[in-house]
Amino acid sequence: MSQVGLTSRLPAVRGRYIPKAAMSGLTWFRAGGPADVLFMPADTDDLAEFLAQCPDDVPVMAVGVGSNLLVRDGGIEGVVVRLAGKSFAGITVNSTQLTAGAAVLDVAVAKAALDAGLTGLEFMRGIPGSVGGGLRMNAGAYGREFKDVLVSAAALDRKGRRYVLSNADMSFTYRQSSAPTDLIFVEAVFEGSPGDKEQIEARMTEITNARAQTQPIKSRTGGSTFKNPPAHKAWQLIDQAGCRGLSRGDAQVSTLHCNFLINHGEASGDTLEALGEEVRARVLAATGVQLEWEIKRIGRKGVSA
Repeated sequence: MSQVGLTSRLPAVRGRYIPKAAMSGLTWFRAGGPADVLFMPADTDDLAEFLAQCPDDVPVMAVGVGSNLLVRDGGIEGVVVRLAGKSFAGITVNSTQLTAGAAVLDVAVAKAALDAGLTGLEFMRGIPGSVGGGLRMNAGAYGREFKDVLVSAAALDRKGRRYVLSNADMSFTYRQSSAPTDLIFVEAVFEGSPGDKEQIEARMTEITNARAQTQPIKSRTGGSTFKNPPAHKAWQLIDQAGCRGLSRGDAQVSTLHCNFLINHGEASGDTLEALGEEVRARVLAATGVQLEWEIKRIGRKGVSA
């Protein structure tokens, strides 16, 4: 079905529909095909009404800031929901608990905790994503993960019904949660503890400096490409397999941190994925270890893939 035909089947909303929306402008890789329709809801009620009335046969998926996302060249079928604007970007602090909307950047959570004198959330300074995505993948950095600080998460299901999930309900494991895949997270509550602001700020500065020295943070990348296998570090396996600097056109394995893929200019989503698969094959051949993707790959492959 054409994008125009799809839009005509969607319910009236207060937010915005954008047919054939360029996803390349919404991901850090700056690559990939368009979404059939991009929906940016006005607020949680608008999203709930959309979900309740959207035809069951129309695929719906949510995306965050695109920091850990690879969109294939054929684009994304159905409706992509992107939470943006003030309704999903609020932060409030009540005693030792911090409530943040799903669109809030993880670094903003860390900063808000610093301002409130709360420790335990400094690690979020090292996560280049948003709260919603972090909930879905149990994001973590520098020894801590969402599972260590989450109190609860609010979400809507495919029928627009609201749920509040406890930490235990999320069934967090390494870089993933077992929450139902149809849930769209809209808010999270985190727990910190009273701390010394100078020490909190010093730890955040340490994390910032470490990232700058060891990761290609100024490049078009998607963060850590593969999960660390049990008893291994992905980057060491990739290096051992001789993949540091390996390239396909403008797609390259970073020479600074070889668990990062980089788009040096015009690499397509399919090319970046193909390079990642080549890395996986070489690592398996050289070490016997099968790497698992940490980056979320979505959409249809292009016609030439």
